[in-house]
Amino acid sequence: MPTLSYMEPELNPYRPGAGLQPPELAGRQDQIGYFDFLIIRAKRHNIDRGMIMSGLRGVGKTALMNKLVGMAETHSWICVVTEGQTSKYGVGDVRRRLGSEIQAALVKFSIRQRINAGMERLSELVGRFSVTVGPVSLEHHPQPGATGLLDLDVEELVTQIARAAQDRGSAFAIFVDEMQDLDPELLSALLVVQHKTQQQGLPFYLIGTGLPNLPAALTTSRSYAERLFNYSVIGPLNDAAAADALEIPAQRVGCSYTPEAVRHLIKATNGYPYFLQEYGRAIWNLAGAKTFTLDDARAAIRVGQAQLDAGFFPTRWERATPREREYMAAMATSGDESVGSASTAEIARTLGQDREAFGPARQSLIRKGLIYVPERGRVAFSVPGMADYIARVLAEQDDN
Repeated sequence: MPTLSYMEPELNPYRPGAGLQPPELAGRQDQIGYFDFLIIRAKRHNIDRGMIMSGLRGVGKTALMNKLVGMAETHSWICVVTEGQTSKYGVGDVRRRLGSEIQAALVKFSIRQRINAGMERLSELVGRFSVTVGPVSLEHHPQPGATGLLDLDVEELVTQIARAAQDRGSAFAIFVDEMQDLDPELLSALLVVQHKTQQQGLPFYLIGTGLPNLPAALTTSRSYAERLFNYSVIGPLNDAAAADALEIPAQRVGCSYTPEAVRHLIKATNGYPYFLQEYGRAIWNLAGAKTFTLDDARAAIRVGQAQLDAGFFPTRWERATPREREYMAAMATSGDESVGSASTAEIARTLGQDREAFGPARQSLIRKGLIYVPERGRVAFSVPGMADYIARVLAEQDDN
């Protein structure tokens, strides 16, 4: 039987992808540690704040959230996972999934805990919600006990589930990815119930991830949201954590990097986890020996960049209309690298038109999740490196 090389593609440990768990979740010890603290507190019938993790796309927020879900399920928490959407049918889809996920989580919890008493009541509460596709999708059946008010009915449902969890030293958590894209009514209802369960000492936690403007969106919805959560910014990894993300997976299978190769890759990726995984996969496939050299790193950057330019970036560029691409191109040339965003006034000057003329295009780009508003009068790309990609596209067009 032939012996496989360490660089066989099927043994490649790196995993670039949307929400895929990296082989080494480096640099996120603070968030993992805080969630472990919540688990310990729940066992002792103590409560604390939920968690909000914000940052650009590609920094590993979803992978981190999936890690926390796994930790919670290991300790028999009632876990519900959902995702905000901006599509026309997103409101209905999210609420439909939320109801079904709550029902499934209750079934799993009752099986694990080997309990039946009280579960019928909880299932009945979930069953009061019927889903319709439209502006209001958690539409209530006219059954006894339902108020027809979203805030109150969600509060009753969550409160009863949290009490059942508390009785068994557990907790109830709703994990929301892309939380900034929840419809305003549902977002408000969840914030209200997080607030009220904290006041009642019940173990219910909202764990949310989203773009950098998520904290502002929460406080806009409910002013007290700033006090409901432990907030953290999920950004690029520092040099030590980035080195761990590259080196530890390789070391587990007997490979290594020269210091020069690691430094070159970290500089090229600026520490962004998705890019580290993309370049790590490339260097594995290219290297001819178990020690990855500077030449290997340089080749991997060329291959990795080509891969990003073939899939990661163009999928976003191609989703934009010609008018929206014009706006994005102006953003790319008007942006301030020191702050990572562009002034809408400067973009308007670049385009030679009033800001209002491109207002619909800007709003459409925000709805599509391609850009976001970090502060009043400024816009930024939701993924790192987008401005550089647009510059490469424009340069190629000029050459042709």
